[in-house]
This record gives sequence, structure tokens and C-alpha cells, in this order.
Amino acid sequence: MDLLVNVDVDDLEKAVRFYSAAFGLRIGRRFGAVGVEMLGSSAPIYLLVKEAGTPAADTTSQVRSYARHWTPTHLDFVVEEIEGAVREAVRAGARLEKPIATHRWGKLALMADPFGHGFCFVQFLGRGYDEIAS
Repeated sequence: MDLLVNVDVDDLEKAVRFYSAAFGLRIGRRFGAVGVEMLGSSAPIYLLVKEAGTPAADTTSQVRSYARHWTPTHLDFVVEEIEGAVREAVRAGARLEKPIATHRWGKLALMADPFGHGFCFVQFLGRGYDEIAS
């Protein structure tokens, strides 16, 4: 089974600029005005145009909002050096929502992209998650 990631955005070109500058991703393919495949991560990331205020699904009354929102699913980008990754992402338009925290397993930065989606930078230290695995 392969994994790919879809990220809804309301401004495709702004999203391409952000995901290129913040994460070093590059355009793989364009799907007209409705989507772009971004490559350079362990899974392709598809930026898909969905207008704000449109229904998220037929089974819910929730609508898309590109203000900061929370969801239990988010992207974690594993980096070699977290401080530089945070600086680059903030320069590209991300928000650092909590100062970088150091844990036994590594460092974590809680962030948000310009479309309100949460993401994290993770820098593993020592044995990474194995430091806390039982």
C-alpha cells in the first residue's frame, strides 16, 4: 500500500510557494487549476483547491475554513536540524505556535501553515522514539 497526502488550500499558487519554500518540495505534476503534486518527501503531497465555506463532506455540517483549525491528523516533517527548519518555514509564512520543546526522544516544533493546517517539525535525538518504546 502506498501513502499520499492531500492538503486542501484556497490559493494554489500561494500553497505551491509555501510548500516549496518551507519544506523544499518541488512540483511533480500540475492538474490544471485544481491541484499540484509536490515531491521531495517520503510521500507525495497533493495540494488541492477547495473553496473556503464549501462542505467538507455530505455527512457533516462542517465547512472548510482556512483560519487556524485543529484536527487530530496532521503532517510531521522529520528534519536533521529543527531550528533552521523552523526559521525557513516561518520565513515562508508558517507560524510557530509553541517554542521548540526537547523530549527524551527528540525535539518538536508545533507549527501552522498559511492555510490554518497544523504540522510539526520533528528532530530525533539518540534512538528517537525507541527511547520511550516499551
